[in-house]
Amino acid sequence: MSPPPDSLVLGATGFIGRWLLAELLRRGHSVAAGVRGGPDREPYLRDWLRAHDAPVDRLSVVHVDITRPGLDLDGAAARHLAQVRDVHNCASLFRFGLARQEARAVNVDGARNVLAWAAGLSGLRRVVHITGYRVAAHPGDPAGIARLYRKAGAYEASKVEADATVRALAERDGLPLSIVNPSTVIGHSATGEAGQYLGLAETVRTLWQGRLRLLPGGEATFVPVVAVDHLARFLAEVPGRDTGGVRAHWVLDETTPNLPELVAHLADHLGVPAPRRSVPTALLRRLPRAVTRVEPETLPFLAADRYDTASAHALARTAGLRHPPVRDALSRWADRLVADGFGALPPGRPGGLHPVAGSRTYLVGERAAPDYVLLHGLPLDGESWQDVADRLDGSTLVPDLPGLGRSAPARVPAEVWLAELLAPAATRPVLVGHSAGCAPALRHAHAHPDRVAALVLVAPAFLQPHASPLLRIRPLARRALARMTPGRLAAFTGLGEEAAGHRAVASAALNLRRSGAAARAAAHLAAARRPAERAALRNLLAACPVPVTLVVGEHDPVDASGLDVPVVTVPAAGHYPQLTAAQAVAEQITRAAAEARAAA
Repeated sequence: MSPPPDSLVLGATGFIGRWLLAELLRRGHSVAAGVRGGPDREPYLRDWLRAHDAPVDRLSVVHVDITRPGLDLDGAAARHLAQVRDVHNCASLFRFGLARQEARAVNVDGARNVLAWAAGLSGLRRVVHITGYRVAAHPGDPAGIARLYRKAGAYEASKVEADATVRALAERDGLPLSIVNPSTVIGHSATGEAGQYLGLAETVRTLWQGRLRLLPGGEATFVPVVAVDHLARFLAEVPGRDTGGVRAHWVLDETTPNLPELVAHLADHLGVPAPRRSVPTALLRRLPRAVTRVEPETLPFLAADRYDTASAHALARTAGLRHPPVRDALSRWADRLVADGFGALPPGRPGGLHPVAGSRTYLVGERAAPDYVLLHGLPLDGESWQDVADRLDGSTLVPDLPGLGRSAPARVPAEVWLAELLAPAATRPVLVGHSAGCAPALRHAHAHPDRVAALVLVAPAFLQPHASPLLRIRPLARRALARMTPGRLAAFTGLGEEAAGHRAVASAALNLRRSGAAARAAAHLAAARRPAERAALRNLLAACPVPVTLVVGEHDPVDASGLDVPVVTVPAAGHYPQLTAAQAVAEQITRAAAEARAAA
Protein backbone atom coordinates (compact mmCIF):
# COMPACT_ATOMS: atom_id res chain seq x y z
CA MET A 1 0.00 0.00 0.00
CA SER A 2 1.33 3.45 -0.92
CA PRO A 3 2.26 5.86 1.91
CA PRO A 4 0.06 8.88 2.71
CA PRO A 5 0.53 11.40 -0.10
CA ASP A 6 2.23 14.74 0.38
CA SER A 7 1.01 16.01 -3.00
CA LEU A 8 -2.28 15.83 -4.87
CA VAL A 9 -2.42 16.26 -8.65
CA LEU A 10 -5.91 16.93 -9.97
CA GLY A 11 -6.50 16.20 -13.63
CA ALA A 12 -3.70 13.64 -13.40
CA THR A 13 -4.58 11.82 -16.62
CA GLY A 14 -4.59 15.05 -18.65
CA PHE A 15 -1.75 16.30 -20.79
CA ILE A 16 -0.03 18.49 -18.18
CA GLY A 17 -1.20 16.47 -15.19
CA ARG A 18 0.44 13.18 -16.12
CA TRP A 19 3.80 14.81 -16.95
CA LEU A 20 3.72 16.64 -13.61
CA LEU A 21 2.79 13.42 -11.86
CA ALA A 22 5.78 11.64 -13.40
CA GLU A 23 8.11 14.48 -12.39
CA LEU A 24 6.93 14.47 -8.76
CA LEU A 25 7.24 10.68 -8.49
CA ARG A 26 10.76 10.75 -9.91
CA ARG A 27 11.65 13.29 -7.24
CA GLY A 28 10.56 10.91 -4.51
CA HIS A 29 7.24 12.49 -3.60
CA SER A 30 4.32 10.41 -2.45
CA VAL A 31 1.56 11.53 -4.79
CA ALA A 32 -2.18 11.05 -5.06
CA ALA A 33 -3.55 11.23 -8.59
CA GLY A 34 -7.02 12.71 -8.59
CA VAL A 35 -8.97 11.40 -11.56
CA ARG A 36 -12.61 11.57 -12.43
CA GLY A 37 -12.72 8.02 -13.76
CA GLY A 38 -11.39 6.56 -10.51
CA PRO A 39 -10.32 2.88 -10.66
CA ASP A 40 -11.12 2.61 -14.38
CA ARG A 41 -8.30 5.05 -15.20
CA GLU A 42 -5.71 3.61 -12.81
CA PRO A 43 -4.26 0.83 -15.04
CA TYR A 44 -3.78 3.26 -17.94
CA LEU A 45 -2.10 5.83 -15.70
CA ARG A 46 0.25 3.34 -14.05
CA ASP A 47 1.23 1.86 -17.40
CA TRP A 48 1.96 5.32 -18.79
CA LEU A 49 4.07 6.25 -15.80
CA ARG A 50 6.09 3.03 -15.95
CA ALA A 51 6.70 3.61 -19.65
CA HIS A 52 8.13 7.02 -18.74
CA ASP A 53 10.47 5.72 -16.03
CA ALA A 54 8.41 7.04 -13.14
CA PRO A 55 8.18 4.82 -10.04
CA VAL A 56 4.63 3.97 -9.02
CA ASP A 57 5.20 2.53 -5.54
CA ARG A 58 4.44 5.93 -3.99
CA LEU A 59 1.39 6.56 -6.16
CA SER A 60 -2.25 6.31 -5.11
CA VAL A 61 -5.27 6.99 -7.29
CA VAL A 62 -8.41 8.57 -5.89
CA HIS A 63 -11.75 9.40 -7.46
CA VAL A 64 -12.49 13.11 -7.49
CA ASP A 65 -15.04 15.33 -9.17
CA ILE A 66 -14.01 18.96 -8.87
CA THR A 67 -17.41 20.13 -10.09
CA ARG A 68 -18.89 19.01 -6.75
CA PRO A 69 -18.30 20.48 -3.27
CA GLY A 70 -15.61 18.64 -1.34
CA LEU A 71 -14.37 17.21 -4.66
CA ASP A 72 -16.91 14.39 -4.18
CA LEU A 73 -14.44 12.54 -1.95
CA ASP A 74 -15.76 9.67 0.16
CA GLY A 75 -14.65 9.25 3.76
CA ALA A 76 -11.77 6.89 3.02
CA ALA A 77 -10.38 9.12 0.28
CA ALA A 78 -10.67 12.22 2.46
CA ARG A 79 -8.73 10.52 5.25
CA HIS A 80 -6.11 9.31 2.77
CA LEU A 81 -5.53 12.89 1.60
CA ALA A 82 -5.47 14.47 5.06
CA GLN A 83 -1.67 14.94 5.07
CA VAL A 84 -1.44 16.53 1.62
CA ARG A 85 0.71 19.69 1.65
CA ASP A 86 0.72 20.66 -2.02
CA VAL A 87 -2.34 20.72 -4.28
CA HIS A 88 -1.78 21.02 -8.04
CA ASN A 89 -4.94 21.81 -9.95
CA CYS A 90 -4.26 20.72 -13.54
CA ALA A 91 -7.90 19.85 -14.15
CA SER A 92 -9.67 21.83 -16.83
CA LEU A 93 -11.97 21.37 -19.78
CA PHE A 94 -10.07 22.31 -22.94
CA ARG A 95 -12.20 22.17 -26.04
CA PHE A 96 -13.48 24.73 -28.46
CA GLY A 97 -17.20 25.12 -28.95
CA LEU A 98 -18.07 24.55 -25.29
CA ALA A 99 -21.34 25.82 -23.89
CA ARG A 100 -20.86 28.50 -21.23
CA GLN A 101 -22.19 26.42 -18.36
CA GLU A 102 -20.21 23.38 -19.47
CA ALA A 103 -16.96 25.35 -19.40
CA ARG A 104 -17.78 27.15 -16.14
CA ALA A 105 -18.68 23.95 -14.28
CA VAL A 106 -15.10 22.66 -14.54
CA ASN A 107 -12.92 25.69 -15.14
CA VAL A 108 -14.59 28.14 -12.74
CA ASP A 109 -16.73 26.26 -10.23
CA GLY A 110 -14.20 23.44 -10.17
CA ALA A 111 -11.34 25.82 -9.38
CA ARG A 112 -13.43 27.38 -6.59
CA ASN A 113 -14.17 23.93 -5.14
CA VAL A 114 -10.49 23.00 -5.17
CA LEU A 115 -9.53 26.07 -3.16
CA ALA A 116 -12.38 25.55 -0.70
CA TRP A 117 -11.33 21.94 -0.10
CA ALA A 118 -7.62 22.79 0.16
CA ALA A 119 -8.40 25.46 2.76
CA GLY A 120 -9.39 22.65 5.14
CA LEU A 121 -5.98 20.91 4.98
CA SER A 122 -4.13 21.38 8.25
CA GLY A 123 -0.67 21.15 6.68
CA LEU A 124 -1.35 23.01 3.43
CA ARG A 125 1.80 24.55 1.99
CA ARG A 126 0.60 25.71 -1.44
CA VAL A 127 -2.16 25.44 -4.01
CA VAL A 128 -0.89 25.64 -7.57
CA HIS A 129 -3.57 26.59 -10.07
CA ILE A 130 -2.88 26.28 -13.80
CA THR A 131 -4.64 28.62 -16.18
CA GLY A 132 -3.53 30.23 -19.47
CA TYR A 133 -1.16 32.96 -20.55
CA ARG A 134 -3.88 34.99 -22.30
CA VAL A 135 -5.52 35.91 -18.98
CA ALA A 136 -3.14 38.87 -18.93
CA ALA A 137 -4.73 40.30 -22.06
CA HIS A 138 -8.29 40.48 -20.73
CA PRO A 139 -10.03 42.38 -17.94
CA GLY A 140 -10.99 40.26 -14.97
CA ASP A 141 -13.98 42.37 -13.97
CA PRO A 142 -17.49 40.88 -14.40
CA ALA A 143 -18.41 43.15 -17.29
CA GLY A 144 -15.21 42.40 -19.13
CA ILE A 145 -15.65 38.64 -18.61
CA ALA A 146 -19.26 38.79 -19.86
CA ARG A 147 -18.07 40.49 -23.05
CA LEU A 148 -15.35 37.88 -23.40
CA TYR A 149 -17.84 35.01 -23.31
CA ARG A 150 -19.64 36.64 -26.23
CA LYS A 151 -16.50 37.54 -28.17
CA ALA A 152 -13.91 34.82 -27.55
CA GLY A 153 -15.95 31.78 -26.58
CA ALA A 154 -16.49 29.79 -23.44
CA TYR A 155 -13.07 28.19 -23.07
CA GLU A 156 -10.94 31.32 -22.91
CA ALA A 157 -13.56 33.31 -21.01
CA SER A 158 -13.90 30.60 -18.37
CA LYS A 159 -10.12 30.58 -17.84
CA VAL A 160 -10.11 34.35 -17.34
CA GLU A 161 -13.05 34.10 -14.95
CA ALA A 162 -11.33 31.28 -13.04
CA ASP A 163 -8.18 33.37 -12.68
CA ALA A 164 -10.16 36.24 -11.17
CA THR A 165 -12.15 33.86 -8.95
CA VAL A 166 -9.20 32.03 -7.37
CA ARG A 167 -7.29 35.27 -6.82
CA ALA A 168 -10.21 36.80 -4.97
CA LEU A 169 -10.82 33.70 -2.84
CA ALA A 170 -7.15 33.30 -1.91
CA GLU A 171 -6.78 36.95 -0.98
CA ARG A 172 -9.99 36.89 1.06
CA ASP A 173 -9.10 33.71 2.98
CA GLY A 174 -5.32 34.19 3.15
CA LEU A 175 -4.60 31.02 1.17
CA PRO A 176 -1.09 30.39 -0.23
CA LEU A 177 -1.80 30.31 -3.98
CA SER A 178 0.46 30.22 -7.02
CA ILE A 179 -1.12 30.77 -10.43
CA VAL A 180 0.93 29.36 -13.29
CA ASN A 181 0.01 30.71 -16.73
CA PRO A 182 1.67 28.55 -19.39
CA SER A 183 1.65 29.46 -23.05
CA THR A 184 0.85 26.90 -25.76
CA VAL A 185 2.23 23.63 -24.38
CA ILE A 186 4.01 21.50 -26.95
CA GLY A 187 5.48 18.01 -26.63
CA HIS A 188 8.44 16.72 -24.66
CA SER A 189 11.63 18.50 -25.75
CA ALA A 190 13.54 15.23 -26.30
CA THR A 191 10.86 12.87 -27.63
CA GLY A 192 8.22 15.26 -28.94
CA GLU A 193 5.52 13.24 -27.19
CA ALA A 194 2.42 15.34 -26.76
CA GLY A 195 -1.04 13.88 -26.45
CA GLN A 196 -2.91 17.12 -27.12
CA TYR A 197 -3.92 18.10 -30.64
CA LEU A 198 -5.81 21.40 -30.35
CA GLY A 199 -4.73 24.96 -31.03
CA LEU A 200 -1.29 25.29 -32.60
CA ALA A 201 -1.24 21.54 -33.27
CA GLU A 202 -4.20 22.04 -35.61
CA THR A 203 -2.21 24.65 -37.52
CA VAL A 204 0.62 22.14 -37.87
CA ARG A 205 -1.86 19.52 -39.10
CA THR A 206 -3.25 21.87 -41.74
CA LEU A 207 0.29 22.76 -42.80
CA TRP A 208 1.25 19.07 -42.98
CA GLN A 209 -1.77 18.28 -45.15
CA GLY A 210 -0.82 21.04 -47.59
CA ARG A 211 -3.96 23.05 -46.87
CA LEU A 212 -2.50 26.07 -45.06
CA ARG A 213 -2.72 28.50 -47.98
CA LEU A 214 -2.81 31.69 -45.91
CA LEU A 215 -1.16 32.33 -42.59
CA PRO A 216 -3.49 33.86 -40.00
CA GLY A 217 -2.33 37.02 -38.29
CA GLY A 218 0.62 39.19 -39.30
CA GLU A 219 4.38 39.53 -39.07
CA ALA A 220 4.24 40.45 -35.37
CA THR A 221 1.87 37.66 -34.31
CA PHE A 222 3.40 35.89 -31.33
CA VAL A 223 2.16 32.45 -30.26
CA PRO A 224 4.70 31.46 -27.60
CA VAL A 225 5.29 27.85 -26.65
CA VAL A 226 6.69 25.89 -23.73
CA ALA A 227 7.83 22.26 -23.75
CA VAL A 228 5.76 20.05 -21.47
CA ASP A 229 8.78 18.61 -19.65
CA HIS A 230 10.06 22.10 -18.80
CA LEU A 231 6.62 23.07 -17.56
CA ALA A 232 6.41 19.92 -15.41
CA ARG A 233 9.77 20.67 -13.81
CA PHE A 234 8.71 24.26 -13.18
CA LEU A 235 5.43 23.21 -11.57
CA ALA A 236 7.22 20.73 -9.33
CA GLU A 237 9.45 23.55 -8.02
CA VAL A 238 6.70 26.07 -7.30
CA PRO A 239 5.38 24.87 -3.91
CA GLY A 240 8.82 24.81 -2.33
CA ARG A 241 9.96 28.16 -3.70
CA ASP A 242 6.93 30.46 -3.62
CA THR A 243 6.06 32.04 -0.27
CA GLY A 244 3.37 34.33 0.99
CA GLY A 245 -0.04 34.93 -0.52
CA VAL A 246 -0.91 35.02 -4.21
CA ARG A 247 1.91 34.62 -6.72
CA ALA A 248 1.59 34.44 -10.50
CA HIS A 249 4.04 33.20 -13.14
CA TRP A 250 3.82 33.44 -16.92
CA VAL A 251 5.74 30.42 -18.21
CA LEU A 252 6.67 30.66 -21.87
CA ASP A 253 9.77 30.59 -24.04
CA GLU A 254 10.37 34.16 -25.15
CA THR A 255 12.72 32.93 -27.88
CA THR A 256 9.74 31.40 -29.69
CA PRO A 257 9.86 32.92 -33.18
CA ASN A 258 6.93 35.02 -34.33
CA LEU A 259 4.24 32.95 -35.99
CA PRO A 260 5.33 33.43 -39.63
CA GLU A 261 8.88 32.36 -38.79
CA LEU A 262 7.63 29.52 -36.59
CA VAL A 263 5.44 28.15 -39.39
CA ALA A 264 8.25 28.56 -41.93
CA HIS A 265 10.57 26.57 -39.65
CA LEU A 266 8.01 23.77 -39.30
CA ALA A 267 7.29 23.76 -43.04
CA ASP A 268 10.99 23.35 -43.78
CA HIS A 269 11.26 20.54 -41.25
CA LEU A 270 8.17 18.74 -42.55
CA GLY A 271 9.18 19.16 -46.19
CA VAL A 272 6.01 21.04 -47.18
CA PRO A 273 5.46 24.51 -48.67
CA ALA A 274 5.01 27.38 -46.23
CA PRO A 275 2.18 29.83 -46.85
CA ARG A 276 3.48 32.93 -48.62
CA ARG A 277 0.70 35.29 -47.65
CA SER A 278 -1.10 36.16 -44.45
CA VAL A 279 -4.59 37.34 -43.65
CA PRO A 280 -5.28 39.82 -40.82
CA THR A 281 -7.09 38.52 -37.77
CA ALA A 282 -9.78 41.19 -38.15
CA LEU A 283 -10.66 39.82 -41.59
CA LEU A 284 -10.63 36.24 -40.34
CA ARG A 285 -13.30 37.16 -37.82
CA ARG A 286 -15.64 38.17 -40.64
CA LEU A 287 -15.05 35.17 -42.88
CA PRO A 288 -16.74 31.76 -42.45
CA ARG A 289 -14.68 28.94 -40.99
CA ALA A 290 -15.21 26.86 -44.15
CA VAL A 291 -13.16 29.47 -46.00
CA THR A 292 -10.49 30.26 -43.41
CA ARG A 293 -10.03 26.74 -41.97
CA VAL A 294 -9.35 28.51 -38.66
CA GLU A 295 -11.21 27.71 -35.46
CA PRO A 296 -12.83 31.05 -34.41
CA GLU A 297 -11.92 30.53 -30.74
CA THR A 298 -8.21 30.46 -31.64
CA LEU A 299 -8.31 33.99 -33.07
CA PRO A 300 -7.75 35.77 -29.72
CA PHE A 301 -4.44 33.87 -29.45
CA LEU A 302 -3.25 35.43 -32.73
CA ALA A 303 -1.93 38.60 -31.14
CA ALA A 304 1.30 40.55 -30.90
CA ASP A 305 1.09 40.84 -27.10
CA ARG A 306 4.14 40.15 -24.93
CA TYR A 307 4.04 38.95 -21.34
CA ASP A 308 5.74 39.67 -18.04
CA THR A 309 7.86 36.59 -17.40
CA ALA A 310 10.14 38.11 -14.76
CA SER A 311 8.84 36.04 -11.83
CA ALA A 312 8.97 32.81 -13.81
CA HIS A 313 12.53 33.54 -14.91
CA ALA A 314 13.55 34.27 -11.35
CA LEU A 315 12.09 31.02 -10.01
CA ALA A 316 13.56 29.00 -12.90
CA ARG A 317 16.98 30.55 -12.40
CA THR A 318 16.95 29.73 -8.69
CA ALA A 319 15.91 26.15 -9.47
CA GLY A 320 18.51 25.76 -12.23
CA LEU A 321 15.90 25.38 -14.96
CA ARG A 322 16.36 26.50 -18.56
CA HIS A 323 14.06 26.23 -21.54
CA PRO A 324 15.29 23.64 -24.07
CA PRO A 325 16.19 24.98 -27.56
CA VAL A 326 12.82 25.97 -28.94
CA ARG A 327 13.36 25.13 -32.62
CA ASP A 328 14.57 21.62 -31.80
CA ALA A 329 11.60 21.12 -29.48
CA LEU A 330 9.18 22.32 -32.17
CA SER A 331 10.68 19.94 -34.75
CA ARG A 332 10.48 16.93 -32.43
CA TRP A 333 6.92 17.85 -31.51
CA ALA A 334 5.98 18.07 -35.19
CA ASP A 335 7.54 14.65 -35.80
CA ARG A 336 5.49 13.16 -33.02
CA LEU A 337 2.28 14.81 -34.21
CA VAL A 338 2.86 13.20 -37.60
CA ALA A 339 3.69 9.84 -36.02
CA ASP A 340 0.48 9.97 -33.99
CA GLY A 341 -1.59 10.98 -37.00
CA PHE A 342 -2.47 14.11 -34.99
CA GLY A 343 -4.30 11.90 -32.54
CA ALA A 344 -6.06 9.75 -35.13
CA LEU A 345 -3.83 6.66 -34.89
CA PRO A 346 -3.53 3.99 -32.21
CA PRO A 347 -0.15 3.78 -30.44
CA GLY A 348 2.83 2.61 -32.47
CA ARG A 349 6.57 3.09 -32.87
CA PRO A 350 7.18 6.83 -33.29
CA GLY A 351 9.49 7.99 -36.05
CA GLY A 352 10.74 11.28 -37.43
CA LEU A 353 11.55 13.22 -40.57
CA HIS A 354 15.17 13.28 -41.75
CA PRO A 355 16.93 14.78 -44.76
CA VAL A 356 17.66 12.13 -47.40
CA ALA A 357 18.60 12.96 -51.01
CA GLY A 358 17.40 16.53 -50.62
CA SER A 359 13.97 15.66 -49.26
CA ARG A 360 12.38 14.89 -45.92
CA THR A 361 12.06 11.16 -45.33
CA TYR A 362 10.00 9.64 -42.53
CA LEU A 363 12.04 6.98 -40.73
CA VAL A 364 11.36 4.60 -37.89
CA GLY A 365 14.20 2.66 -36.33
CA GLU A 366 17.98 2.37 -36.58
CA ARG A 367 19.74 4.11 -39.48
CA ALA A 368 23.34 3.75 -38.29
CA ALA A 369 23.42 -0.05 -37.94
CA PRO A 370 20.23 -1.72 -39.18
CA ASP A 371 20.04 -5.50 -39.47
CA TYR A 372 16.91 -5.27 -41.62
CA VAL A 373 15.62 -2.55 -43.94
CA LEU A 374 11.92 -2.85 -44.78
CA LEU A 375 10.42 -1.08 -47.80
CA HIS A 376 6.66 -0.84 -48.04
CA GLY A 377 4.31 -1.40 -50.96
CA LEU A 378 1.28 0.57 -52.07
CA PRO A 379 -1.00 2.16 -51.18
CA LEU A 380 0.31 1.61 -47.62
CA ASP A 381 3.30 3.16 -45.88
CA GLY A 382 6.02 2.03 -43.47
CA GLU A 383 3.48 1.23 -40.75
CA SER A 384 2.64 -1.90 -42.75
CA TRP A 385 5.94 -3.44 -41.56
CA GLN A 386 5.71 -2.76 -37.85
CA ASP A 387 4.08 -6.07 -36.87
CA VAL A 388 6.93 -7.85 -38.66
CA ALA A 389 9.61 -5.51 -37.29
CA ASP A 390 8.47 -6.28 -33.74
CA ARG A 391 9.13 -9.99 -34.38
CA LEU A 392 12.56 -9.78 -35.99
CA ASP A 393 15.73 -10.66 -34.09
CA GLY A 394 17.67 -7.49 -34.84
CA SER A 395 17.44 -3.76 -35.38
CA THR A 396 15.23 -2.45 -38.17
CA LEU A 397 14.99 0.63 -40.36
CA VAL A 398 11.55 1.32 -41.83
CA PRO A 399 11.28 4.34 -44.14
CA ASP A 400 8.35 5.72 -46.06
CA LEU A 401 9.32 5.76 -49.75
CA PRO A 402 9.94 9.24 -51.23
CA GLY A 403 6.73 11.08 -52.05
CA LEU A 404 4.63 8.41 -50.35
CA GLY A 405 3.23 8.02 -46.86
CA ARG A 406 4.78 10.75 -44.73
CA SER A 407 7.89 11.36 -46.88
CA ALA A 408 8.33 14.33 -49.18
CA PRO A 409 9.04 13.69 -52.88
CA ALA A 410 12.67 13.31 -53.93
CA ARG A 411 14.20 14.71 -57.12
CA VAL A 412 16.23 11.53 -57.70
CA PRO A 413 15.19 7.96 -58.60
CA ALA A 414 14.12 5.75 -55.70
CA GLU A 415 17.27 3.62 -55.91
CA VAL A 416 19.48 6.74 -55.61
CA TRP A 417 17.43 7.87 -52.63
CA LEU A 418 17.83 4.40 -51.08
CA ALA A 419 21.61 4.46 -51.57
CA GLU A 420 21.83 7.77 -49.69
CA LEU A 421 19.49 6.52 -46.99
CA LEU A 422 21.74 3.54 -46.35
CA ALA A 423 25.07 5.36 -46.78
CA PRO A 424 25.57 5.84 -43.00
CA ALA A 425 24.85 2.16 -42.24
CA ALA A 426 27.80 0.30 -40.73
CA THR A 427 26.09 -3.06 -41.34
CA ARG A 428 25.15 -5.23 -44.32
CA PRO A 429 21.41 -5.45 -43.74
CA VAL A 430 18.86 -7.82 -45.20
CA LEU A 431 16.83 -5.71 -47.60
CA VAL A 432 13.11 -6.50 -47.64
CA GLY A 433 10.62 -5.09 -50.13
CA HIS A 434 6.88 -5.53 -50.53
CA SER A 435 5.00 -5.28 -53.84
CA ALA A 436 6.06 -2.02 -55.57
CA GLY A 437 8.71 -1.59 -52.86
CA CYS A 438 10.56 -4.58 -54.31
CA ALA A 439 11.82 -2.52 -57.26
CA PRO A 440 14.13 -0.11 -55.37
CA ALA A 441 15.30 -2.98 -53.15
CA LEU A 442 16.26 -5.10 -56.17
CA ARG A 443 18.00 -2.24 -57.97
CA HIS A 444 19.94 -1.30 -54.84
CA ALA A 445 21.12 -4.90 -54.43
CA HIS A 446 22.45 -4.84 -58.00
CA ALA A 447 24.16 -1.47 -57.56
CA HIS A 448 25.63 -2.24 -54.13
CA PRO A 449 25.89 -6.03 -53.65
CA ASP A 450 28.68 -5.58 -51.12
CA ARG A 451 26.32 -3.62 -48.86
CA VAL A 452 23.36 -6.05 -48.89
CA ALA A 453 23.42 -9.38 -47.04
CA ALA A 454 20.32 -10.82 -48.68
CA LEU A 455 17.11 -9.84 -50.41
CA VAL A 456 13.58 -10.85 -49.41
CA LEU A 457 10.86 -9.85 -51.87
CA VAL A 458 7.32 -10.13 -50.50
CA ALA A 459 4.53 -10.33 -53.10
CA PRO A 460 6.62 -8.60 -55.83
CA ALA A 461 4.20 -6.75 -58.10
CA PHE A 462 6.32 -7.28 -61.21
CA LEU A 463 5.89 -11.08 -60.97
CA GLN A 464 2.11 -11.13 -60.69
CA PRO A 465 0.87 -12.95 -63.82
CA HIS A 466 -2.45 -11.11 -63.97
CA ALA A 467 -2.77 -7.42 -63.21
CA SER A 468 -4.23 -7.04 -59.74
CA PRO A 469 -6.66 -4.24 -58.86
CA LEU A 470 -3.66 -2.30 -57.60
CA LEU A 471 -1.85 -2.62 -60.93
CA ARG A 472 -4.92 -1.82 -63.05
CA ILE A 473 -5.29 1.58 -61.45
CA ARG A 474 -5.54 4.60 -63.72
CA PRO A 475 -4.46 8.15 -62.92
CA LEU A 476 -8.05 9.26 -62.37
CA ALA A 477 -8.25 6.79 -59.51
CA ARG A 478 -6.22 9.25 -57.44
CA ARG A 479 -9.54 10.89 -56.62
CA ALA A 480 -10.73 7.66 -55.07
CA LEU A 481 -7.44 7.24 -53.21
CA ALA A 482 -7.69 10.78 -51.84
CA ARG A 483 -11.11 9.97 -50.37
CA MET A 484 -10.03 6.75 -48.72
CA THR A 485 -11.26 5.99 -45.23
CA PRO A 486 -9.73 3.07 -43.34
CA GLY A 487 -12.80 0.99 -44.18
CA ARG A 488 -12.67 1.78 -47.89
CA LEU A 489 -8.93 1.16 -48.02
CA ALA A 490 -9.29 -2.19 -46.25
CA ALA A 491 -11.90 -3.20 -48.83
CA PHE A 492 -9.86 -1.82 -51.76
CA THR A 493 -6.78 -3.81 -50.79
CA GLY A 494 -8.77 -7.00 -50.16
CA LEU A 495 -7.79 -7.10 -46.48
CA GLY A 496 -11.38 -7.22 -45.28
CA GLU A 497 -13.40 -5.03 -42.97
CA GLU A 498 -11.65 -6.30 -39.86
CA ALA A 499 -8.44 -4.64 -41.07
CA ALA A 500 -9.98 -1.15 -40.99
CA GLY A 501 -8.81 -0.65 -37.40
CA HIS A 502 -5.24 -1.76 -38.10
CA ARG A 503 -2.72 1.04 -37.55
CA ALA A 504 -1.16 0.46 -40.98
CA VAL A 505 -4.48 0.84 -42.78
CA ALA A 506 -5.51 3.85 -40.72
CA SER A 507 -2.12 5.51 -41.30
CA ALA A 508 -2.24 4.93 -45.06
CA ALA A 509 -5.78 6.31 -45.34
CA LEU A 510 -4.76 9.37 -43.37
CA ASN A 511 -1.65 10.06 -45.42
CA LEU A 512 -3.41 9.59 -48.76
CA ARG A 513 -5.42 12.69 -47.88
CA ARG A 514 -2.32 14.86 -47.89
CA SER A 515 -2.00 17.26 -50.80
CA GLY A 516 -0.56 15.40 -53.81
CA ALA A 517 -0.13 12.09 -51.97
CA ALA A 518 -2.92 10.25 -53.77
CA ALA A 519 -1.70 11.44 -57.16
CA ARG A 520 1.83 10.23 -56.40
CA ALA A 521 0.55 6.86 -55.21
CA ALA A 522 -1.56 6.48 -58.37
CA ALA A 523 1.44 7.36 -60.54
CA HIS A 524 3.62 4.75 -58.78
CA LEU A 525 0.95 2.12 -59.21
CA ALA A 526 0.49 2.96 -62.88
CA ALA A 527 4.25 2.76 -63.48
CA ALA A 528 4.40 -0.66 -61.82
CA ARG A 529 2.12 -2.19 -64.47
CA ARG A 530 4.18 -1.12 -67.50
CA PRO A 531 5.47 -4.20 -69.42
CA ALA A 532 8.93 -2.73 -69.88
CA GLU A 533 9.32 -2.09 -66.15
CA ARG A 534 8.10 -5.57 -65.27
CA ALA A 535 10.47 -7.19 -67.78
CA ALA A 536 13.46 -5.16 -66.57
CA LEU A 537 12.86 -6.12 -62.96
CA ARG A 538 12.39 -9.77 -63.88
CA ASN A 539 15.76 -9.74 -65.63
CA LEU A 540 17.42 -8.11 -62.61
CA LEU A 541 15.95 -10.78 -60.36
CA ALA A 542 17.27 -13.55 -62.60
CA ALA A 543 20.80 -12.17 -62.27
CA CYS A 544 20.66 -10.90 -58.70
CA PRO A 545 24.14 -10.85 -57.11
CA VAL A 546 22.88 -11.50 -53.55
CA PRO A 547 20.78 -14.35 -52.14
CA VAL A 548 17.06 -13.84 -52.82
CA THR A 549 13.92 -15.32 -51.26
CA LEU A 550 10.41 -14.73 -52.57
CA VAL A 551 7.57 -14.75 -50.03
CA VAL A 552 4.05 -14.83 -51.45
CA GLY A 553 0.55 -15.33 -50.15
CA GLU A 554 -1.36 -18.47 -51.02
CA HIS A 555 -4.11 -16.35 -52.62
CA ASP A 556 -1.69 -14.04 -54.43
CA PRO A 557 0.59 -16.27 -56.52
CA VAL A 558 3.43 -15.00 -58.70
CA ASP A 559 4.93 -16.21 -61.97
CA ALA A 560 8.45 -17.31 -61.03
CA SER A 561 8.87 -19.66 -63.99
CA GLY A 562 12.39 -19.70 -65.38
CA LEU A 563 13.80 -18.11 -62.23
CA ASP A 564 16.17 -20.01 -60.00
CA VAL A 565 14.79 -18.36 -56.85
CA PRO A 566 13.22 -20.06 -53.83
CA VAL A 567 9.52 -19.24 -53.35
CA VAL A 568 7.91 -19.56 -49.91
CA THR A 569 4.12 -19.59 -49.79
CA VAL A 570 2.30 -18.23 -46.73
CA PRO A 571 -0.91 -20.22 -46.20
CA ALA A 572 -4.24 -18.37 -46.37
CA ALA A 573 -2.53 -15.03 -47.09
CA GLY A 574 -3.13 -12.57 -49.91
CA HIS A 575 -1.13 -9.64 -51.23
CA TYR A 576 -0.32 -8.29 -47.75
CA PRO A 577 1.03 -11.25 -45.75
CA GLN A 578 3.04 -8.89 -43.54
CA LEU A 579 -0.30 -7.67 -42.14
CA THR A 580 -2.25 -10.91 -42.02
CA ALA A 581 0.58 -13.34 -41.18
CA ALA A 582 3.32 -11.23 -39.62
CA GLN A 583 4.89 -14.12 -37.69
CA ALA A 584 5.25 -16.29 -40.78
CA VAL A 585 6.80 -13.45 -42.79
CA ALA A 586 9.16 -12.56 -39.94
CA GLU A 587 10.31 -16.17 -39.74
CA GLN A 588 11.19 -16.22 -43.45
CA ILE A 589 13.10 -12.94 -43.18
CA THR A 590 14.98 -14.21 -40.12
CA ARG A 591 15.79 -17.48 -41.94
CA ALA A 592 17.15 -15.56 -44.94
CA ALA A 593 19.35 -13.51 -42.61
CA ALA A 594 20.67 -16.61 -40.84
CA GLU A 595 21.52 -18.30 -44.14
CA ALA A 596 23.29 -15.16 -45.38
CA ARG A 597 25.33 -14.94 -42.19
CA ALA A 598 26.25 -18.62 -42.42
CA ALA A 599 27.38 -18.23 -46.03
CA ALA A 600 29.41 -15.08 -45.36
